[in-house]
Amino acid sequence: MPSDFYQPIIAATFGTVTHAIFPVAGQRDGNAEIVAASGMETLDIISRLQASDVDTATLDALRITTDRLCSEYPYLPSGQLAAEGRQWLKHVAGLQAQRLTLAQHREVLTLSGWLALLIGCVEYDMGDRAAAESTRRAALSLAREADNPEISGWAHEMRAWFALTTGDYRGILAASQAGTDASPKHGVAVQLAAQEAEGWARLGDRRQTEVALDRGRKLLEGMPYPENLAHEVIRAGTDFDGSERSPMRMAEARITLGVVAARQGDLDQAVNYGEWALKGDRQSLPSLLMVSRELAAIINRNYATETAGQEYLDHLTTLTRAG
Repeated sequence: MPSDFYQPIIAATFGTVTHAIFPVAGQRDGNAEIVAASGMETLDIISRLQASDVDTATLDALRITTDRLCSEYPYLPSGQLAAEGRQWLKHVAGLQAQRLTLAQHREVLTLSGWLALLIGCVEYDMGDRAAAESTRRAALSLAREADNPEISGWAHEMRAWFALTTGDYRGILAASQAGTDASPKHGVAVQLAAQEAEGWARLGDRRQTEVALDRGRKLLEGMPYPENLAHEVIRAGTDFDGSERSPMRMAEARITLGVVAARQGDLDQAVNYGEWALKGDRQSLPSLLMVSRELAAIINRNYATETAGQEYLDHLTTLTRAG
């Protein structure tokens, strides 16, 4: 294993960051973390809220619960996650009617902002663009009231994501710049750089794409390793029993494999990957349709007369109309 001095140098050589090549051990999450950190189960937290017992321990438990919900975004079914997120937002927002210190009031606004971001993302995944945009704006307003630049940055990142999936590439650049201006030193700045790179790439500007990617890489290299670890897409995205923990990312990975197969002339394999990606309870319909376009374009160009190719295109058309 290279020393700490050489690890970032090696990573930079390959255009990535240290922990992408030299990972560290993971940490636990979920309900066990809530109990371990706060000593309270979910029912205990709700009971305290209903009893107007808003102390530091209660707010800590709410903070950990919010973090858990956000961590469950990649795999929890959309309907379930939306319902839980709205219920907890209702609990947290209800605290504003109680007597709070200035610090507690700011913390309540911050927790509400994070929950609003989560709910807005899930609403967009479910195809409700109007609701998602309204919730995103609410999150941005909460961020400004709480003076929280990180939530502001993510609210702008959501706008960039919306623009990406609808083909508004100039909109991606505008939203990314607004988010970077609002939150230049937080982790969201890395994602904003990636979104900006995607916008420039789709506009055909290779140089600006590379500049944005390199800026994001340098930002990421200088940040501490996250407590909620990212996983390799397919290997660590599947539990030991075969269940998927990151179905949306895995869907995108499979479509990419489908594109490769299609370019190599293997229509059956391409369609298998494409159809596999369209299955599952947890998916972001706008993102899934966006990444499916390249595979659909190849199939439409080279295999439109083939039965398997036509069936896949028809499936996509049905999903597009539904979204």
